[in-house]
Amino acid sequence: MYNRILIAIDGSNNSKRAAKHAAWLASVNPEASIVALYVLNYDRTRTDVIQDADVQDLHLYRKELIEPIMDEFVKKQVKYELVIRHGEPGPTIVSFADEESFDLVVIGSRGLNSFQEMLLGSVSHKVAKRVSAPVLIIK
Repeated sequence: MYNRILIAIDGSNNSKRAAKHAAWLASVNPEASIVALYVLNYDRTRTDVIQDADVQDLHLYRKELIEPIMDEFVKKQVKYELVIRHGEPGPTIVSFADEESFDLVVIGSRGLNSFQEMLLGSVSHKVAKRVSAPVLIIK
């Protein structure tokens, strides 16, 4: 059984599907808990702040992205915690997962084709390759 589950979230439909699956996994084990990790990418945050005149709107937008994911955990009555970190998503997720010793890492896949993944890399691929815990990629 998985007692400590890490889910990397970004508010996308893929992370919502991953959250649904993580909530289901946690709901079958009364001792399970979820840590939802939201990574604020420095470059993206800087660009958003430059382009968006109102920083409060930016915070509200991020909260609106995350809220439906947290609702999944509430619906399934699982213990959860939201953690927000700054950095590049892939390495930040890997270092957090390894520092905290999770039983399972759940992450959504963007569905890149082989060529796109080779050129761009994908966060889910980087995490699966480098994290020490088992990784479940949800498409």
